Amino acid sequence: MMSVATLPAPSRGGPGNSRPDPSPTVTRDVLLKAIGAVMPVAVVLLMVYFAVNTSAFLTVNNLLTVITQNAPLIIISMAFAMLLMSGYVDLSVGSTMAVSGVAGALAFGPLGFLGGAAVAIGVGALVGAVNGGLVGYLAISPIVVTLGMLAVGRGAAMTLSPDPLYGFNDTVRAFGTGSALGISYIAWVAIAVAVICILVMSFTALGKHIMAIGVNTRAAYLSGIKVRTTIFSLYVAVGAAAGVAGLVLVSRLDSAPAGTLGAGFEVTVLSAVLLGGIPFTGGRGSLWRVLLGVWFISVLRNGLTLMNVGSEMVNIVSGIVLIIAAGLEALRMYLRRKL
Repeated sequence: MMSVATLPAPSRGGPGNSRPDPSPTVTRDVLLKAIGAVMPVAVVLLMVYFAVNTSAFLTVNNLLTVITQNAPLIIISMAFAMLLMSGYVDLSVGSTMAVSGVAGALAFGPLGFLGGAAVAIGVGALVGAVNGGLVGYLAISPIVVTLGMLAVGRGAAMTLSPDPLYGFNDTVRAFGTGSALGISYIAWVAIAVAVICILVMSFTALGKHIMAIGVNTRAAYLSGIKVRTTIFSLYVAVGAAAGVAGLVLVSRLDSAPAGTLGAGFEVTVLSAVLLGGIPFTGGRGSLWRVLLGVWFISVLRNGLTLMNVGSEMVNIVSGIVLIIAAGLEALRMYLRRKL
């Protein structure tokens, strides 16, 4: 007599189950894509909101003004993002802007605009070289070093010029207020810096080295990458970018107030870069998305100003945006680690 074998119950996810459980990888990818879409959607919604609430917002002149007013933010954010991709940070960019701008302003008289520009960029690069030497070659904590330089730079700026400088020559004013093809000279400088940084990250070995250092510094060193030299160069680049930003801001304002020039700029830059999806630990990111983060911050400030919102509330909202950006990055890291 033949025995009838008992068929095993169909396993979950097998042919006997028409609705298999989604794999953790699929769930994670969907959630990560959703987080990645937050910024583009937020930018669109923010622009729609301001366009509806103030007729002055969605005009060509105003949008070009947004770029001009935020040119320093664009300039520094591009270099800052490259540094952060390598896993390092510079919290002294605001003070570097101040000391560079003041030094350049003092040089406008005896050296002219080009001489003052060279001094501003040179001072910024020198500050970056000090940061890079201490962090890259002596392996001191980047947070400690750059927080120290934050205080040193501000003090140096106020020592150079205790009273605000103003009333520069015609060439400086022409650079600060002039335009070409309907776009201000200042905006052209910001666009040029952004293009150069994007090209470096996209098409050069340096871009690959920066990412490799951010992923694993030890592995990058063992693969032949000059880690210390690269880190040093990035800090110099950030310092030089802060020098350019200081020059641009002084020229646009026709003034160089040492006590307030670039004050709190570190928070704004960090907000834009984190909103652009660059993790604080480095190793990945896109400068195109950083530009999106910069645009979000710029539109937010411009729109609130057009709606006659006080500067105190603008600062509060900017701080909240930074917290949200950090929260999104923390969630992104949690998903990558746990799912």
